[in-house]
Amino acid sequence: MPKSQSHSIDPEGVVFLPVSGKLVIARFITAVIGALLVLAITAVPLILHRSGVWAGYPAWLAWLAPIIVVVILLWEMILIPRQVRAIGYAERDDDLLIRGGIMFRRVMVVPYGRMQYVDVTMGPLERMLGLSTIHLHTASPGTNALLNGLPAAEAGRLREQLSARGEAKLAGL
Repeated sequence: MPKSQSHSIDPEGVVFLPVSGKLVIARFITAVIGALLVLAITAVPLILHRSGVWAGYPAWLAWLAPIIVVVILLWEMILIPRQVRAIGYAERDDDLLIRGGIMFRRVMVVPYGRMQYVDVTMGPLERMLGLSTIHLHTASPGTNALLNGLPAAEAGRLREQLSARGEAKLAGL
């Protein structure tokens, strides 16, 4: 398909930089921990049924909830790498573009002049993997942007770069 007929919402000529592949590992860990917690809860009827305490409970129903949890976890494991590959960012002269989404794609444009402050955070899992998250706060609370999965050094560089460009735009330079 010719580029002019493409269904992409990415601006032409913009090269998006990917986030770290380690974000896949972080999301896998988070998904597995969440699934294990839900699995522990949904397995209670199965354990009670199998031990004879709740013998009248239908066996198929006791197995259904844990099976659904495992199927959802497997589906997440398939989607997570693709979701992470879809995330990207691009620095332009006047704004920062943040891209994401597989089925519902989005490109967020954050003008440097609208940024009030740039916040870099690292949770325990991110710290373990050397990742950071950048929060871009603007005057409008509904347009705050988030970019996670950046290597810590790149997040620090981007924070300084965005802060400097934001200050320059506010000063009218």
